[in-house]
Amino acid sequence: MTSASPASTLLDWYDRHARRLPWRVSPQDRDVGEVPDPYRVWLSEIMLQQTTVAAVKDYFEKFVKIWPTVEHLAAASEEDVMKAWAGLGYYSRARNLKKCANTVANQLDGRFPASEAELLKLPGIGPYTAAAIATIAFDRHAAVVDGNVERVITRLDRLETPLPDAKPLVKARMGELTPVVRPGDFAQAVMDLGATICTPRRPACALCPWTSICKVQGTEIAETLPRKAPKKQKPTRFGAAFVAVNAGNGAVLLRRRPPSGLLGGMTEVPGTHWTEQFEADSALEDVPFAANWRMQPTEVKHTFTHFHLRLTVFRTDLFGDTMPELEASWWSEPDALETEALPTVMRKVLAVALS
Repeated sequence: MTSASPASTLLDWYDRHARRLPWRVSPQDRDVGEVPDPYRVWLSEIMLQQTTVAAVKDYFEKFVKIWPTVEHLAAASEEDVMKAWAGLGYYSRARNLKKCANTVANQLDGRFPASEAELLKLPGIGPYTAAAIATIAFDRHAAVVDGNVERVITRLDRLETPLPDAKPLVKARMGELTPVVRPGDFAQAVMDLGATICTPRRPACALCPWTSICKVQGTEIAETLPRKAPKKQKPTRFGAAFVAVNAGNGAVLLRRRPPSGLLGGMTEVPGTHWTEQFEADSALEDVPFAANWRMQPTEVKHTFTHFHLRLTVFRTDLFGDTMPELEASWWSEPDALETEALPTVMRKVLAVALS
């Protein structure tokens, strides 16, 4: 009697234990003929880049409620898309999301291409995302490798080469394991295995369907994999944020950041440049306009991918005859602040200034 292949063993486990996710077609629904919607697969994969499933769920459901198809998203304004994305981080993803929706809706008749090569031509789609869409949405054979997959494969084969040097080995092994039949379900099964069983800490090896073929199951080395090259220490940058409040109605003065670069196109309060050389005492030399600016006692701390940020917050309260007229700025009343395209760091600034 021939033993089951690793792929069929894992797919049997997935059929019983697949996570219920709002963008996923479950094995049971696939059995009755439902097929994945490429738009929902693409949208979820863009949102999930460098972000957790827990953080993405609410954003995904909000987006598909407002824009249920790629044509709806293409017809939306970039400002509305940025507002809906606010708080999810990595804002270049939102700008590319809109560009990609425009391309698919206006140049491809609303249809996402099925091949990795064609998907890679679209804005915001890199090798991982192209492989994920091709296999999950279209059942094309592709090696899909995210953080969960890296953890599972390095442990399965006891790959002790540190990441990122081990990435080609992981991708090659994932390609070997991925079956021709149900490759999309297999990719999601490996992700689920990493998310629920082969976790970073205290993996539940006794419950793993791949126990018999895993080279580190039940050993202390499991938690040490994947190995990672030492991280470079992030620098710290400093700056000041200026919160101007209308004393009459509580409105806050806002402006839009330049369309490209960090937090491009997002909304902010006026502020200084963020540099490693900054003195809070001299920040008032760079105020957006003359007023009675008061330094707030609490500093805002935030971490981006490549640096830590510390902002000194200043507030001023203005009355009707002292309201400044600044180009490309506007006053947002308290009820409207929640809908502004404010990134997390700016919401922290407002929390400090308005508390």
